[in-house]
Amino acid sequence: MTQSALAVLLLLKPVHCALRDDALVAKYHLPVSGETNDPFVTGGGLLASGVDFAAAFGRPVKVVNDAAMQALGSYCGGKLLFLGLGTGLGSTMIVDGIVEPMELGHLPYRDGTFEQYVGLHGLETHGLAQWRRDVEDVVARLIAALEPTDVVLGGGNVHQLETLPPGCRAGDNSNAFVGGERLWKRSPVKRRAAGALTAEAHSAKR
Repeated sequence: MTQSALAVLLLLKPVHCALRDDALVAKYHLPVSGETNDPFVTGGGLLASGVDFAAAFGRPVKVVNDAAMQALGSYCGGKLLFLGLGTGLGSTMIVDGIVEPMELGHLPYRDGTFEQYVGLHGLETHGLAQWRRDVEDVVARLIAALEPTDVVLGGGNVHQLETLPPGCRAGDNSNAFVGGERLWKRSPVKRRAAGALTAEAHSAKR
């Protein structure tokens, strides 16, 4: 790995990278959209600052929201709702192979937002028992509104649940690597519009 690539990795504090011999996928804990992506990160954004990922790593690079990457690795067909229980609430839907990263955690809930109750803040503020009740309530509301055929709960705090909410299955962070691999394969995932993710080219600005 080149010195420039190592320098980029040092800047990628909100990012995890899946590195292959011939390609790399970087997953952000932030929204990523469009063909040339400018997600907000501390300091103005890596992509906005003109970092040439492909040149730094010496191979093609794709940048994707972390929840979308794990959702893609968990996808088995139909209409999937992925919810990541971590620092906040990551969310992505995949419908008939179309990947749509979402920001459901920012929707209003009680006197805050969904992620303020089911993210790390809610767990630390309200305690484990209340957090579990809030997770079940939030998941039930989203299922009722979005009517998915499959629901995957992932993220670092999914293991804090004694039992999963009805209709859900547990994901695993390792599925993100599967999702990264699928991004590089010619899979049935299709492009819907600007901001929708595909298994085709979704690379950082060169």
